[in-house]
Amino acid sequence: MSNAPKKKRLRKIIMFLIFVAINAAVIAMTAINEFGNSKNATEITEVHMNWWMLIPATLCFVVALFVEVWKYRLMIHGMAKPGIFKHRKEEWKLARRTVILGRYYDNITPAAVGGQPFQIYNMRKSEKLTTGAATAVSMFGMISIQIAFILIAIVCFLFGNLANENAALLTLAWLGLIFYAFWPIMVGIATFFPKLTAKIITIIVRVLARLKIVKDRDDTVKRAEKAVREYAQSIKMILKARGLFAKTILMSLAFNLLVAMIPFFVLTAFGGDVNFFSSIALTIAVMAAVYFVPTPGNSGAAEGTFYVVFSALSTGYVFWAMLVWRFFSYYVYIIMGLFVYFLTQLEKRRGRNA
Repeated sequence: MSNAPKKKRLRKIIMFLIFVAINAAVIAMTAINEFGNSKNATEITEVHMNWWMLIPATLCFVVALFVEVWKYRLMIHGMAKPGIFKHRKEEWKLARRTVILGRYYDNITPAAVGGQPFQIYNMRKSEKLTTGAATAVSMFGMISIQIAFILIAIVCFLFGNLANENAALLTLAWLGLIFYAFWPIMVGIATFFPKLTAKIITIIVRVLARLKIVKDRDDTVKRAEKAVREYAQSIKMILKARGLFAKTILMSLAFNLLVAMIPFFVLTAFGGDVNFFSSIALTIAVMAAVYFVPTPGNSGAAEGTFYVVFSALSTGYVFWAMLVWRFFSYYVYIIMGLFVYFLTQLEKRRGRNA
């Protein structure tokens, strides 16, 4: 019996080390893939830039993250049973960890499929929200971002003067926007037109069955209908909370716009002469164009496509500008996620020793 606790502790240490090693490998592979070929980069000692312009870039990131955490705090407050949280600080803490862990797992899993399940797990494990409420918060947290992005993207594509100089990019961007819109539309249809949803699912599964992709047609239809029904019920929970839908959409609009502003300030810091609104429109187009790339953090496509945004700089400066931008859009979430994971493990250990 005396060896059991030691073995359990050793197992946890090994699992933690494996976890850290996997993260290090993902970061290393992404960094090598994106920035391994830096032959044309100007020596860092010869880089002349307006360092102070990175301050507004940093502020955009910080405010965007705060707005996203605030959005989740409002949803958590709206979905939780009255009196379940003793202090507002508990709501903020849960919202902060949910957002950071969601972004973290989105960035280390292919096609960003890991964020939402871990968000639901994190909220459910806190014992503050039911599974349904946690699903509602995570689901609409994602959908509100997508809806807001689609609204911004449509305005940018129609009025951002992108068609003349970036026709190919704009075509990819519109295609990416279709991917963005797919899930919100499906959940919207499931929420308000359940019978139509059942028919659509049946048709899709029949086609997949004929292509030999789906083996058990009836079982697949049942599981698909159940999943969509659960998501639809989650959305209805959000809609019942007074004013919550509008607030989440407005906050998601702010989040997307703030994130899209970061490349402008990075470009300006490295001496680029670009128009503020044109930069935002081009950034939104690129973000839409790389959306459907199924790699962690859109690695392998983001850096290549974003070259369009940073092409205003001299060749030697593009490498450094993109490195700064990728820090704000990718690497910082990995760092914060590891930090939150470490704090969570530390709190668990303190709780056991208390």
